[in-house]
Amino acid sequence: MSGRTLYDKLIDAHVVRQIDDDGLVLLYVDRTVLNEYTSPQAFSGLRQAGRKVWNPRAALMVVDHVNSTAAVRTRQMPDAGAARQVDYFAENARDFGIEYFDILDPRQGIEHVIAPEQGLVMPGMVIAAGDSHSTAYGAFGALGYGIGTSDIEHYLATSTVRYRRMKTMRIDVTGRPSLGVTAKDIVMEIIRRIGADGAAGYAVEFCGPAVTDMTVEGRIVMSIMIVEAGARGVVIAPDQKVLDYLQGRPRAPKGEMWTRASEAWLQLRSDPDARFDRHVTIDAGEIAPVVTWGTSPDQAIAVTDCIPDPESNGAADRKAAARRALAYMGLEAGTPIASVPIDLAFIGSCTNSRIEDLRDAARIFGGRHVAPGVRAIVVPGSTRIRAQAEAEGIARVLIDAGVEWRQSGCSMCLAMNDDVLAPGQRSASSTNRNFEGRQGPGSRTHLMSPAMVAAAAVTGRITDVRTLIGGEPQ
Repeated sequence: MSGRTLYDKLIDAHVVRQIDDDGLVLLYVDRTVLNEYTSPQAFSGLRQAGRKVWNPRAALMVVDHVNSTAAVRTRQMPDAGAARQVDYFAENARDFGIEYFDILDPRQGIEHVIAPEQGLVMPGMVIAAGDSHSTAYGAFGALGYGIGTSDIEHYLATSTVRYRRMKTMRIDVTGRPSLGVTAKDIVMEIIRRIGADGAAGYAVEFCGPAVTDMTVEGRIVMSIMIVEAGARGVVIAPDQKVLDYLQGRPRAPKGEMWTRASEAWLQLRSDPDARFDRHVTIDAGEIAPVVTWGTSPDQAIAVTDCIPDPESNGAADRKAAARRALAYMGLEAGTPIASVPIDLAFIGSCTNSRIEDLRDAARIFGGRHVAPGVRAIVVPGSTRIRAQAEAEGIARVLIDAGVEWRQSGCSMCLAMNDDVLAPGQRSASSTNRNFEGRQGPGSRTHLMSPAMVAAAAVTGRITDVRTLIGGEPQ
């Protein structure tokens, strides 16, 4: 009998009951994080059924999607609809006894940023939440994944969900990335190679020397972005870096409990002879900074390349998708991507709004200024990160460069608040999705790393960041 994958070990440890012979189980879920956008109907269902939340202490509620990120923070929402959502959210927190970080709470921030920041995410856990990017928690050796509203209601009432086992995919990242290449570039290149459906139906395990060398925050980026290849779960074996990140966090174990837990966590890994359903290998040393040209995260190229001809795609449906993407984006095949001008530069979102991302951006903005005609916005992932950036002098660098320094929230990752692009405007964005209208009706989004966004902001066009940091374009 072959060994087991880390994914299978986590699932096996949380199975309450086998439902059928085709992998459907009743799965115990350790924790959830709720936002004001995806949870209202779940609470309404509980109210209508007269049910209570089974374990209120296993949930955290935080406002992050619909709130304004204006520099001066108030409880006022951008519009009446957002205000109603937040009011009902607060009412549910009070009535069901769940901890709630409102917009003025110093712990407020994007759910996938604050959960690890507070020490709520620990190796070995299963965490399900109403957002597809809950895979972020895989960076800690936990299994995180997104669930729908009916599953949120079921979880709140029972601490369990119905779950069908995934196939397993191992992605080995070998080599060492060159100067200017980040975790965002690596995972975008993976998505480009395997396609937007390349990991559909799979739980992905990232491994290899490049992943081991990565910071925990880099691993979070990888864990979030691989959703854009269809992954429904992510795990990365925890190591000392994870322990160092978690130790001392407000909700992390203390004293003897920490010692015992950390010893157990370091044993969480796939067996050497574990078999995966699919295996992908990529050499990080071969990757240049990556940028999207189309309206799907897999429509991407190296920043040194030209926009591809749609007819170069093999399948008819891919050719049609590429033609539609070029028309929507207002681009022509053969155009060097590094010549495309931008209107706005945005750094933020659950993918790239942590302190390392802000440090990367500040290195590019330092001593430079946002190009004429370009608007640049930086939105930290949490109020704590904002305070840290101010203490480190990062905020002053950004402000001196002409950047708008904002409060925390999802902001321009999605057009669900007052941070939106006008029709036809083009953004360089550190977010995770470039779908049609994602940042506003008719908006055009190019995904890239925070450093690449900063480079675009100061030059006024998509730019190879390596030309600004002394690296040589490949």
